[in-house]
Amino acid sequence: EQTGVVGDITAARKVKILDIPDDEFEHYYKNKIPMPYHWGNCLYLEWHSVRNGRVVIEATDYELTVEPEATWQMSEAEEAEQLEANGRAMINFMEQMLEAANAQSEADDIDDDAPQSAAEAEADAEAARMDLLLDRVTARMEREGHDEDTFERIMDEERTRLRRERGEPEPEPLTPEEEAEREEWIAAANAAAKEALSDDAPPVENREHPLVAHCHELGSRLHKTIKNNNWLPEGAHEEHPLNELVHGVWFASAKLAGALNGNPSDWPPDSMVAGNTLVRLKKARGYLNDALRGLDAADAEKLADPAWQQTLRQELGGLKHATQSLIDEVRAVLRASKGDL
Repeated sequence: EQTGVVGDITAARKVKILDIPDDEFEHYYKNKIPMPYHWGNCLYLEWHSVRNGRVVIEATDYELTVEPEATWQMSEAEEAEQLEANGRAMINFMEQMLEAANAQSEADDIDDDAPQSAAEAEADAEAARMDLLLDRVTARMEREGHDEDTFERIMDEERTRLRRERGEPEPEPLTPEEEAEREEWIAAANAAAKEALSDDAPPVENREHPLVAHCHELGSRLHKTIKNNNWLPEGAHEEHPLNELVHGVWFASAKLAGALNGNPSDWPPDSMVAGNTLVRLKKARGYLNDALRGLDAADAEKLADPAWQQTLRQELGGLKHATQSLIDEVRAVLRASKGDL
């Protein structure tokens, strides 16, 4: 459902229509061959909505039938008046959206993702690099197969490709001293793991963090409440506000678990792992913001009980505030380790 103001709507916008089959387009484009075309009518639908902002549907492939009984022709004066009215409506609507965006921006100042230390900047850059690498590897494996040998080959190739794109030098082989140090570190890690698994080892407290438990429980509760009240229509798309709400909470729960679950005595995290922890917490906060935006849209479109939405907004705000407090603690660790930017 789209709520907003109408822009230009016509079935007679003149556009260039290519006179070549779709499967020959790449050949023409790669070889810079002039593409034959003719001018034709295009169906053009434009509007501005609360959910999506400016939306345009434009294509020449629709089959259109004009009903003679419903056909009329505007005079030049009527058309000019209509265009002026559309323009005024869109300007007013965009001004309202801009005011709302500015107010939200001021409220979200606490959510600034800009790194506040050199260590945080390094962690963000490494996380972005790894996300890009995994996206590329996943896309290739979908085409080339999922066996272990394929994964290792593709990973090596994509790492090399990424280094070359960024002008980074090839990794230098370890010196004998570095290789010995690496082997010593691996042996120490294996010995520590063996000791931890032995019957004589003292039990290690490894539990679910309360914030993770709360977020996970909220996601399950949201799913059941929405389902039991039939607020989500059958076959609703992924971008439906209530889906964005539930998925945002679930994804936040997963990121919080990766950052927080484990031995409570390990908090705040050591500077060696604080960067990774901070990246996960910031992503969790981002997913909570997605959930709140889904709730905003659900509220605007009256998709659920208002009282339930108000209570939920307070609960999501509490989770977000708690996550922000943890982000601040980890940032303090990183600032102490490498200094402020």
